[in-house]
Amino acid sequence: MTSEGDRLAELAKRRGFFNQSAEAYGGVAGFYTFGPQGAALKDNVEAAWRDRYVTREGHMEIDAPTILPESVFEASGHLETFNDMLVECAECEESHRADHLVEDHPDADIEDAEALPNEEVGTLIGKFDIACPNCGTALAEEPVDDFNLMFGTNIGPGSSSPGYLRPETAQGIFVDFPQWAEYARNQLPFGVAQIGTAYRNEISPRKSIIRVREFTQAELEHFIDPDTDEPPLERVEDVVIPLYSVTEQQSDDGGVQEMTVREAVDEGIIETDWLAYYLGLSKRWYERIGVDMDRFRYRQHLSGELSHYASECWDAEGELGGDWAELTGFATRGSYDLDKHAEYTGEEFSVFQQYDEPVTVERPTVDPEMSFFGPEFGGAAGDIVDELASLAERNPDAFDSSTVTLDVDGETYEVPTEKTGFTIEEVTESGEQVTPHIIEPSFGVGRLVYTVLAHSYQQDKIDGEERTRLALPPEVAPTTVGVFPLMDKDGLGERARELANDLREAGLEVTYDDSGAIGRRYRRQDEVGTPFCVTVDYDTLDESTVTVRERDSTEQVRVPISELAETLCTLRDGNVAFREL
Repeated sequence: MTSEGDRLAELAKRRGFFNQSAEAYGGVAGFYTFGPQGAALKDNVEAAWRDRYVTREGHMEIDAPTILPESVFEASGHLETFNDMLVECAECEESHRADHLVEDHPDADIEDAEALPNEEVGTLIGKFDIACPNCGTALAEEPVDDFNLMFGTNIGPGSSSPGYLRPETAQGIFVDFPQWAEYARNQLPFGVAQIGTAYRNEISPRKSIIRVREFTQAELEHFIDPDTDEPPLERVEDVVIPLYSVTEQQSDDGGVQEMTVREAVDEGIIETDWLAYYLGLSKRWYERIGVDMDRFRYRQHLSGELSHYASECWDAEGELGGDWAELTGFATRGSYDLDKHAEYTGEEFSVFQQYDEPVTVERPTVDPEMSFFGPEFGGAAGDIVDELASLAERNPDAFDSSTVTLDVDGETYEVPTEKTGFTIEEVTESGEQVTPHIIEPSFGVGRLVYTVLAHSYQQDKIDGEERTRLALPPEVAPTTVGVFPLMDKDGLGERARELANDLREAGLEVTYDDSGAIGRRYRRQDEVGTPFCVTVDYDTLDESTVTVRERDSTEQVRVPISELAETLCTLRDGNVAFREL
């Protein structure tokens, strides 16, 4: 029996959805080209994402470079922590994702080996006698090492300015946060979105466009004041979401729990209200673009899976060919990224929040006698003074004694309190600097395209004949309408071509086809997901009406040509159902 993946790969290549790049040169693993149908579908998914997460949520959108200097990724932690588990075959020298080998082994029954330490994964490879998929050599004695996934490059001639292709679009947003805060008039909360290409040097690209080395992300970075900003949870509180929590994953008989967003928050299953808001909002959006809700869940990250920046994370997952694939990561990133870029650049990555009314507060300060510190402590004087200022802010009681004890770079210093100039002053403040926390929904566009194709792929019989169709929502379908003449004679072809051009001018995606029997033409459009077909026949010439056929039901209605463009637009936009015609 042909697998779902094989069926979809054959259709994708034959009908122009996607294919491996540079096949004439043998192809390159992990790189795919979207053909005419696939590029249109991808564009429509991106447009639907932009409509939901930028326009309707009132966020701003940017387009940052795909290459950034090494210092950005040193600050973000990607140089040290952005790794996958690699095991290399000693015989054929083929490299493999060690955790994937364990997950794929039929006896292992381990769903998320990525959450395990490298050493434990290596032990499991030996326990289950896992061999190299390429040549069959046992891998039990081979080490499991970290492999950094970033593509390196040099900026400019020579090697003096190393850079990296971005592994996520997010850093392009974070590094210019002060600019975006200014555009937002320093008013929290605000969001910055971006759709763009990211790159990861995957050890073992696989499953078509599900795991590749170049891909499109649609990311939103939502900056909030963690103490005051609350999401509009009432908008989504009644949305029922399928949750596969850590507790359920670790239970012997655990499974997906269906509950409303409000129930998940009240029961503490989702800890961050903002994440709950976006899970509810996104559930509706996934349905809108054609993800099958019977093959969908939100899975919470185990502690070992959490990225270095995340305190809570849920993945939206779609079932594909019996396996679950991550479609979106929803993460609470805290202030990690902004703190790191502030630390490395010395710039302010915070927002000044104005109080409703000025407040008077007691503020501990120091005013050290430098005439004492310089001669007494020499080159360490500056660091000691900095530590005094920090200590005064975090622990004013340390200055109650006659001396203050400080630890600076591993050395202990005793400083006379009278030389520190310590005092507590009353200060009137009009506001404070707040480092925002970040809520991040990060969508894999290619994975969404694949999932929508897989979940919409259907086979049935029409008039005793086998039919393959893609039950794509009209909003995302690559083509909205196919226009056919009943036959290309007696002026029918000319009228159909004229009508096709008129519909294009009205903003509809149109294909014209006069080749073969009308039934065959319908089947071709069904197979690429075109939701509506218009047939120009002899009655068209007499009555100025056409037949409009709906893909899924194959039902047909007559529509006046004068109303055709408006009717098709309302059908595409979901403002009216075909049966209502």
